[in-house]
Amino acid sequence: MAHEIIAVQPHGVAYRRGLRPGDALIAINGEPILDEIDYQALINHPKLDILVCRADGREETVRIIKAKEAGLGLQLADTLACTPRQCKNKCVFCFIDQMPPGMRKTLYVKDDDWRLSLMMGNYITLTNVDEQEFQRILKRKASPLYISIHATDPDVRVKMMRNPNARFIMDRLHRLADARLHFHCQIVLCPGYNDGDVLKKTLNDLAAMYPAAQSAALVPVGLTKFRQRLAHVEPFDQTGAKKVLEYARSFQQKMLGTIGTRFVFPSDEMVLIAGEELPSEDEYEGFPQLENGVGLLRKFENALAAAAREDHGPVHPRRVLIPCGKSIAPVMRRWVDTYGPKEVDVTVQPIRNTFFGETVTVTGLITGGDLKEQLKDADVDEILLCGNTLRAEGDLFLDDMPLSDLRAALKPPITLVPNDGASLIQALYGADSIKGGQA
Repeated sequence: MAHEIIAVQPHGVAYRRGLRPGDALIAINGEPILDEIDYQALINHPKLDILVCRADGREETVRIIKAKEAGLGLQLADTLACTPRQCKNKCVFCFIDQMPPGMRKTLYVKDDDWRLSLMMGNYITLTNVDEQEFQRILKRKASPLYISIHATDPDVRVKMMRNPNARFIMDRLHRLADARLHFHCQIVLCPGYNDGDVLKKTLNDLAAMYPAAQSAALVPVGLTKFRQRLAHVEPFDQTGAKKVLEYARSFQQKMLGTIGTRFVFPSDEMVLIAGEELPSEDEYEGFPQLENGVGLLRKFENALAAAAREDHGPVHPRRVLIPCGKSIAPVMRRWVDTYGPKEVDVTVQPIRNTFFGETVTVTGLITGGDLKEQLKDADVDEILLCGNTLRAEGDLFLDDMPLSDLRAALKPPITLVPNDGASLIQALYGADSIKGGQA
């Protein structure tokens, strides 16, 4: 495959060697360029022989000598981009399979792409990677990867993921370890499937591979009301979550004494279900699984506490309402009472998720329709709404309701607040930097 050059940095190394827009890259040092992963790996050499197809159709090899870490200063066509590879599993806990019909198409995309795992930290299962592609993972030294394990017992993993290729995970992990590559592990816990003795085996198997296996996150299964024709899975209750945390803490202490790291980290949601206090910052060991919801609340509270000690100028006294998920509501109330300005009267309102079902209790899955219905009688001066309830563009809720429709339906003005502690403190004070999110 040839990748057209769209632009060349003026006076950069590629420009000086005669590469121009309209030329196309075919190979580097004799290797074809499949995608962004190949390109970034191949240009990371001081001596490059680049096979180019010129704009007039001639093929030519261009030699470039540069600093090892330096780029080429090229902008290439979209053919280099990694189009997400689709998941081939039918996991019993798959959240996308539990989505209601009729939502926007992007919400039904199931990616399972090791390239996105390397570049963005997405979790993958390795069940859709054939031997040739796995060899490319090893050759390109893809590290660290983020891998959904769920169970190291091959029969249990196949039962949970409903894909016969799921049973080969330990062989793949050992080959990554032999190549001195690192990976972080995710375990979505489903009561009756992979908890109890299965979990103990999984954690022991993974910890035995340290330092190749860097960490393991324990995440409770998320269930919606749209599970018709899907396998029966029980949600975690407080008793079950406490049992998981109890074992995780004992395992952490054992690992600290043997390999020098706690290794396993329960997710924030598991802690909330158990109704226990958040671990200290030190207990997260640098937050290796932050994007997996492990330690986000601790970082949020630390930022709240730090921001509360700063001078934000005069407080704007008023009545404020903070809608949020049911699981975080008790913690949010404590945070507001502890760190918020006393001149602001704050109501924390947990939102029942009637759209996905009331077993879904996180703030990020609250919909516009539920907010509209449950806040219609709100008698406050301002609503502080977490920005995570909207898609990245900041305009639509998960049920496709525009933010503008919600603002038109509710009497109090709505201020969008970025999902971090410092921004919440600024919003409570009425800071102008946050008020910019208000229509």
